[in-house]
Amino acid sequence: MATYDALFKRLTEARGVPGHEEQLRRIVAEELRPLVNETRVDALGNVIGTIQGSADCRVMLAAHMDEVGFLVKFIDDNGFLRLQPLGGINVTHMPGQRVLVTTESGQVLRGALQLARPLGPPAPGETPKPPAYADLFVDLGISANAVKEAVQIGDFVTMDRTFEVLGDAYLSKAIDDRVGVLIMIEALRAMRSHQATIYAVATVQEEVGVRGAAVSGYALEPTVVIAIDDTPARDHPGGKPEDNITTMGGGVAIKLMDTSFISNPKLVRHFRRIAEREGIPHQLEILPFGGTDASAVQRARSGVPAITLSIPCRYAHTPNEMASVTDVRAAIDLLARYLEEAHGGDYRL
Repeated sequence: MATYDALFKRLTEARGVPGHEEQLRRIVAEELRPLVNETRVDALGNVIGTIQGSADCRVMLAAHMDEVGFLVKFIDDNGFLRLQPLGGINVTHMPGQRVLVTTESGQVLRGALQLARPLGPPAPGETPKPPAYADLFVDLGISANAVKEAVQIGDFVTMDRTFEVLGDAYLSKAIDDRVGVLIMIEALRAMRSHQATIYAVATVQEEVGVRGAAVSGYALEPTVVIAIDDTPARDHPGGKPEDNITTMGGGVAIKLMDTSFISNPKLVRHFRRIAEREGIPHQLEILPFGGTDASAVQRARSGVPAITLSIPCRYAHTPNEMASVTDVRAAIDLLARYLEEAHGGDYRL
């Protein structure tokens, strides 16, 4: 096991949907405190750790703390909960899952996530209808009165999944993007020296529109931003090789573009030079959809050179997200080596 697996377990098993990242804030602040000169939490809930250095080179690292999940939007007379999704959740993966409902008081209730329709095969000649958000409900297995005493509208719901190591893979819910938070922290720990000012920002509300990154990027005025996030690895049955995007176990992915931003080409070349020089496994990524925190910061004020380091992840936004142990190690090494020489970069176009 890697030395940081225990931290990864804490991060992935913590519960925190957009707007409710309190558990993650406590963990991240605790881990950053010995590594930085100052930690603070801004008005939106981003955790910002600052390592003092040159005012001329200010590197912002951004990794989001929130995970996809739900809010309770309605409690019916029988005590069943109806849900409002937060983030892009594929409904087909949800029926039959176990979930945790975190209440305003901090109580955690385990429940079954089910479909509000008859179970079993369709009738002869009937075409099965795909599930929709409106079909989902949570059964807490307790009386309606007990539900209404404990749960209220706005309580949040997350997947009930533990962290596991399967050979050379990590398996858990919320690898997106607790893996980025882990890499950010561990890269600071592995960094041998630095001259740049470094802002390590654990952002909020990325899954609903990169909101935390937008405000922190505007406030910090970095000269470079590096988002750390997962990206699809479609190297499994059901896809074409040309649509894989990345390969799990192929190394950290250096993103060239997604639909929200295009990486600064000189920044891409800098990261590639380091990876080649240090023998760090890496691959290039073009993502034809989606986006990361880098997109919000890139457009702050007069513009910021931006890039994303990605971790190939199978089954993202499901209860069983999977990432490679070796890819995580490669990302930590690449980011740490970059931070040691970030002050030497010239990304003017």
